[in-house]
Amino acid sequence: MQPLDLANFSERRQKSIFRDILSESHMQACFTCGTCSGGCPLTGMESSKDEGLDARKVIRMAAFGMDQEVIDSRFVWICTGCQRCEIGCPMGVKLVKVWMAAKAARPREKVPGVLHKGVDMVLKTGNNMGIPEDDYVTLLEELGEELAEECCPGFVTPVEKVGADYIHFQNSKEAYAEPDDMKWWWKIFHAAKVNWTTSAKNWESVDWGIFTANMEASKEIARRKVENMKRLKARTFILPDCGGASYGTRINLEKHFKHEFGPETGHNYVYFFDVLLKWLEEGRLKVDKSVHADRIVTWHDSCKHMRSVYLTFGDDSNLEKPRKILSYLMDMANFREMAHNRLESYCCGAGSGNWPGPFEKEKTEHGSFKAEDIRATGADLVIAGCSNCRDQIMKNLKPKFNLDIEVKYIWEMLADALILEE
Repeated sequence: MQPLDLANFSERRQKSIFRDILSESHMQACFTCGTCSGGCPLTGMESSKDEGLDARKVIRMAAFGMDQEVIDSRFVWICTGCQRCEIGCPMGVKLVKVWMAAKAARPREKVPGVLHKGVDMVLKTGNNMGIPEDDYVTLLEELGEELAEECCPGFVTPVEKVGADYIHFQNSKEAYAEPDDMKWWWKIFHAAKVNWTTSAKNWESVDWGIFTANMEASKEIARRKVENMKRLKARTFILPDCGGASYGTRINLEKHFKHEFGPETGHNYVYFFDVLLKWLEEGRLKVDKSVHADRIVTWHDSCKHMRSVYLTFGDDSNLEKPRKILSYLMDMANFREMAHNRLESYCCGAGSGNWPGPFEKEKTEHGSFKAEDIRATGADLVIAGCSNCRDQIMKNLKPKFNLDIEVKYIWEMLADALILEE
């Protein structure tokens, strides 16, 4: 890093690409107290000590007009956007806005790993993996036939069904590598006798645009979801289960597509927590608590479902919903909260594209905070509500930190406990 050029200090600040975003981020209120760095797992990490950056240093670099140094930094990419820095800031400075601006300014060919390729692929083909439409539809139909034989007689995957109550979008990771994972949601839909649909085109649930701070791509990915909802005349849009995807989608829906929702259009959007809790409360889903009777359970609060929704939209309604869902599935005497939970939860370490990204050591060391929180609960079953979080905890943190745990999605836990009609 070059020394600060004091001779041209004022000029650099005036010309900085961060000038407007710093104003929007309330940077003028910053005390330089370091609370942001104190709450950030990246501070002092062994895997990033060569760069030596932390949240306080980077926000000051941006304020000093050190644009290129911030844009070229690894820090803004290994940051998961978890916003622990912001929840702790006494002055409400929005640091992650600055990191996003730096990521957006990075030439696309220099975006780390496969993330930009994924964005290109979803814009060209409608999904991150480039799965052809015919192959995808065949997969959905065959999986539906399997589910009908296994436990849900009469089940048919409602691809391109018009006039449904709900539209649900699939994660291409599941379609490509873990297709059986899609059955858990389908089993729930079947048990609740839900009239639902899914699209054959532009069906990707995940938003890699927001991972790379390509907000035009993020907007387009959301627009396609809205167009599918309208084209198929579906009434309720279930936001994606991936935390980053639901967050990016909601940002775009509220900023660009709010006019498409409301009583006058007949469309609305909800979190998956909402529909699961609704169907449980209405008695449409019947469950057997004994399935998980011998388990000690803990819940991982995903950053984007919880803290980011609260900080961005002032909405804290997701904080208790998963716990209410769990109360239907288990004896809550066997539930253990992590020490850092709800708005103070530690990130799993793999958010903002770090799960498919190239920074293996960094995401593992970041995740060590979550691993220790899990270990301290004594739980043998960890429940997650985000595909990135689940994969990081199950496939990375569990083996790396010798955690004696099983990891499930909350909808997987529900599907496993369902009492199905004969």
